[in-house]
Amino acid sequence: MSTLNKDQTLQTILDHRVSAIMRSNSRASAHSAMRAAQAGGFRLLEFTLTTPDAFGLIAEFSADADLTIGAGTVLTIEDAKKAVDAGASFLVSPIADPEIISEAQRLNAVMIPGCVTPNEMVMAQRAGADLIKYFPANGNVAEYVRSIMGPLPTLRIFPTSGATPENFIDILNAGAVGVGFVRSLFTDDDMKNEYYASIEKRAAKIIEDLNNWRGRH
Repeated sequence: MSTLNKDQTLQTILDHRVSAIMRSNSRASAHSAMRAAQAGGFRLLEFTLTTPDAFGLIAEFSADADLTIGAGTVLTIEDAKKAVDAGASFLVSPIADPEIISEAQRLNAVMIPGCVTPNEMVMAQRAGADLIKYFPANGNVAEYVRSIMGPLPTLRIFPTSGATPENFIDILNAGAVGVGFVRSLFTDDDMKNEYYASIEKRAAKIIEDLNNWRGRH
């Protein structure tokens, strides 16, 4: 049985509100880019399991007590077990599989399954999901979140893929509990050319805007 404290992890996610999500074809690039996001102020870091040596990266970064590390693209029970064994305290999936949600509960890991429709979101919540990953989040993400939160205010929605440095404050204002940044933080150009200083600067601006928003709420 995992020794994770799920309540503590969930509260940390709700406190930090923004996560950096790494999906890369290169372990070295993933490592350097995520260190840049960390240097810019991110403390919630997610490595998708499609990234080379994702479990090794999870193990390395989770050794830092100031960081909360998650595993993304969790598609099987075995993925969930290996991720938690490596040091992940939250699990993210592009799908809502009740078996994986149940396994996350058994492991004491926070589970964030991917959903699009209100029906999917409510069913995932009833199955035990801690947060709901609105995925894929396209179009006017803030307006979509706002439209769902009206009749379903108990949902805790955490959009990814459609969140950008320009729109994430609007998404939070719409009622999302947080947002995850993928390619809008780790741009293709920066990753290809190893412009890690640019990633750090973008991350720092996101954190600055988040802190300014906190000051008004």
